[in-house]
Amino acid sequence: MADERTSTPSLIVIGLICGLAWAAGFRAYMAELVGLSSRFEWSGTFGFILLPGAVTGGLLGWAESLRRRGGARGWRWLALAPLLLAVAPLLRPGAALEFVTTGIGGAAVAVALIAIGGGYAISGRGPLWGRIIVGVLVGAAVAATPLSTGLFGGARLALTDPRGAWVAVLGGSFLVVLILASSIPFRRVPQ
Repeated sequence: MADERTSTPSLIVIGLICGLAWAAGFRAYMAELVGLSSRFEWSGTFGFILLPGAVTGGLLGWAESLRRRGGARGWRWLALAPLLLAVAPLLRPGAALEFVTTGIGGAAVAVALIAIGGGYAISGRGPLWGRIIVGVLVGAAVAATPLSTGLFGGARLALTDPRGAWVAVLGGSFLVVLILASSIPFRRVPQ
């Protein structure tokens, strides 16, 4: 029993580190998509991308700790942790209006929904038909992500170019990693 209690802080810290690394890498992917027009700001990069990524990871680490101990009341709500990745950037001054009027920021919402849906689809819990439907939708979105690299980056990121292929692999693999982590709150508890 003592090992289970001491593992909680470790799993949260591991989640924080993994979430921070994921967010930093995904920020690099976003910068590659838009090229030279990508701007790095202290508040934008650290406050609205890296911090929410770390917190999301920490929450998923906590979910893993709770899952290993048999769960707890309401612990499955941690499945919504990836929504921080969508909500945080919209807290930037003017971002909500920009989202409503231009759609900028919609990709963050899509990433969060893909993560949650994909986590559910691969979790092994819930009605099979529901997981299949969600899995097909998420699978299409994950497959479209690398294919859309050239759409956003133009000829500079064409899939026939080594850099374009690398960016496609980068974006697709980051989504898959987030889906795997997001499946934690949906998974069965150990018997």
